[in-house]
Amino acid sequence: MVGTIWLCPGQGAQKVGMGKDLAERFPAARDTFQAIDDALGVGLSRLMFEGPEDELTATQNAQPAILAHSAAVFAALGAAGAGGIGAAGHSLGEYSAYVTAKALEAPAAAKLVRRRGELMHKAGEERPGMMAAILGLATAEVEAACHDASQQGSVAVAANLNAPDQTVISGDPDAVARAGEGCKKRGAKRVVPLKVSGAFHSPLMAPAANHLQMALEKAPFQEPAFPVIANATAEAVKDTGRARRLLADQLTAPVRWVECMQHAARLAGEGEGKGGGTEVRWVEIGPGTVLAGLLKRIVPGANVVSLGTANEVAKFMEAA
Repeated sequence: MVGTIWLCPGQGAQKVGMGKDLAERFPAARDTFQAIDDALGVGLSRLMFEGPEDELTATQNAQPAILAHSAAVFAALGAAGAGGIGAAGHSLGEYSAYVTAKALEAPAAAKLVRRRGELMHKAGEERPGMMAAILGLATAEVEAACHDASQQGSVAVAANLNAPDQTVISGDPDAVARAGEGCKKRGAKRVVPLKVSGAFHSPLMAPAANHLQMALEKAPFQEPAFPVIANATAEAVKDTGRARRLLADQLTAPVRWVECMQHAARLAGEGEGKGGGTEVRWVEIGPGTVLAGLLKRIVPGANVVSLGTANEVAKFMEAA
């Protein structure tokens, strides 16, 4: 018996042409894209397949596009996608994870993340912020630099705890700049500014979180078929009320990805102990291979595969 931990990517993985080969090869993927287009009332799939890139990269488009890609891969897998024992998604990918757990239908999830993207973009316009990746420095050192850099109402926080030596910081531009310099003094190898429209996963997103909570309360959630690991707390979520609250909290809380993967690994270990030995595989669904790369650094030896193209999905199904 094979049990799967589903991994769903977040913003930044989008690219023009994403999902087009899936739509051409798998009717279930094509139907998923069409259902999401209908739910949103816009031709999102056409934007994904043809661009232009600057429009696809806009937060309110990139987020539902990445979710649509993940959902289409999952739909294309069909029976080969059975056997989930847990799921986790990075930032917006947490919504995709709830799709794999059958807690949200893909069209409803796409409407939520489009609203989420709109709110995040608006919050970024009202209080401009920035984000930067800190490479080659322990998270505790990054957090200390952010603490030192936050002064007189200007905030910098550790926003994405992606790997033991890779953390993204977020906040007011002046504070993020000071924190970046502080990280360099502490020995960071690189400080890389990110192209985003706001200070995501920081206190600057509070207005967006308040409005998102209202949208989440109205969303048609079902009880998850298996646990979804929450970004904000790294806990396994199994009920709809908790899911809604933590998805709203996620906008202002850090993405605790290292802890999420460690918790998922514990779920995998529990899976191995059930029924006389369940084989556990980690499957990244959607564009790119970022999460598989991070997983190998957090859980050495993990059996992980990334499925983003039609050929990758077909090969996986043949082996299933």
